[in-house]
Amino acid sequence: MEPRVTLITLGVADLARAVAFYRDVVGWEPASVVEDDVAFFDLDGFILALWRERSLAADVGAPRAERGSFEAVALAYNARSHDEVDTIFASLGERGARIVKPPADTDWGGYSGYFVDPDGHHWEVAWNPFWPIREDGRIDYPKD
Repeated sequence: MEPRVTLITLGVADLARAVAFYRDVVGWEPASVVEDDVAFFDLDGFILALWRERSLAADVGAPRAERGSFEAVALAYNARSHDEVDTIFASLGERGARIVKPPADTDWGGYSGYFVDPDGHHWEVAWNPFWPIREDGRIDYPKD
């Protein structure tokens, strides 16, 4: 396999509520919504899909997970600066996002915090001084 991620799918209990959150709170417009079952957001390099939980569970062949459990998965958005993290959290808070960890300095030298979507998916917004964001929006990841 080539080293890339093309699609991340999140199971959601209520597709309309999830689409509204990502559109109205996070500020991303859906590229498409298919039959009130799945929505796709083009995030300039990969696609975020929101799929009704029961449909995703059926596709995977797994029983539906119990609501409220932490799945040990977090998605992340890297900001260009410390101040941008604060700006993003201020906007998220004003729009009603549930902030579970306000931004703070980290033990690794960065600055980050977490919010959750209506289905409990954790999102980190971080500034990492060791991974600058290029003009094209990609991380300038240091190679050894």
